[in-house]
Amino acid sequence: MNDHMNNELGWMLDEVVKMPEARHAILLSADGMLRAHSQGIGRDEAERQGAGLSGLQSISRSTSEFCAREESPWRQTLVEFAHGYVFLIAAGPGAYLAVSAGDEVDMEAVTYRMQKLVDRLGKELTSPPRQDAPWLGTGSPA
Repeated sequence: MNDHMNNELGWMLDEVVKMPEARHAILLSADGMLRAHSQGIGRDEAERQGAGLSGLQSISRSTSEFCAREESPWRQTLVEFAHGYVFLIAAGPGAYLAVSAGDEVDMEAVTYRMQKLVDRLGKELTSPPRQDAPWLGTGSPA
């Protein structure tokens, strides 16, 4: 299948990385499925990163009690490496936005741009829960 056809929101993600030191952006569903990616990253790499980031988000969310005595909703995960950062935020129900950046990036500006993109896209970024086909379990399609 043509990558362009599967990446309809990619141009919006390109806007997030139009700043010094910003590298890539991907939009993924909670189960790690790639929804869109910026131009600078290929689909295969974006899919691989999306799967890993889904796990990272899940682990981050499960440690909320380490931050507060009661359940505290997850908002963002930031991972720092020797030469850069990965930002991961909620992008609506069941969707996440991730951006990678170099170590000299303006961290506040990245977070701001990510949140503005999430606000701007609204319903387009929501991932409806997967539903089984109605004929599953009946032996044949209806």
